[in-house]
Amino acid sequence: MSVAVETGLWQLDPARSTVALQHKTMWGLVTVKGTYTAVTGEGEVRPDGSASGTLTLDAASLDTKNAKRDKHLVSADFFDAGRHPEITFTVHSAVPGAGDTVEVSGQLTVRGISRPQSFTAHVTDADADAVTLNAELTVDRAEFGLGWNQLGMIRGLTNVTASLRFARKAV
Repeated sequence: MSVAVETGLWQLDPARSTVALQHKTMWGLVTVKGTYTAVTGEGEVRPDGSASGTLTLDAASLDTKNAKRDKHLVSADFFDAGRHPEITFTVHSAVPGAGDTVEVSGQLTVRGISRPQSFTAHVTDADADAVTLNAELTVDRAEFGLGWNQLGMIRGLTNVTASLRFARKAV
């Protein structure tokens, strides 16, 4: 069964959306988790069911529940939020797949470095006025200049999870 989403313009509902990350640190012994508290986005679903859009995170809004760590993560050692205040994902293609899936391809930009990124999202709720997409993806932080790694403490890929609620945009 394929899930149909109404054509038109859609606006992210930030109050009902979350983008979170987790990464192993301390030589794989500790998992750091964080959530971006400032997320915006919009998209368009075309008559053929494909979609495009943009999701923007305020790089300085990362909250790991540790103020000292958060300050370090937004510094030049990591996200460099002072010079690169936004993390963006531009959807070039979002095509309905089997069942509730959507195959998403686009461009992720972190610290001013853009790389192609593809993943499968799942439509978990859809009606004429709202749609919710859930996705999980992995990101290699080194590809975006996030190479700081004192004493080799940080290894592996960063896991990103997103639950994005879009509402039909008034025209």
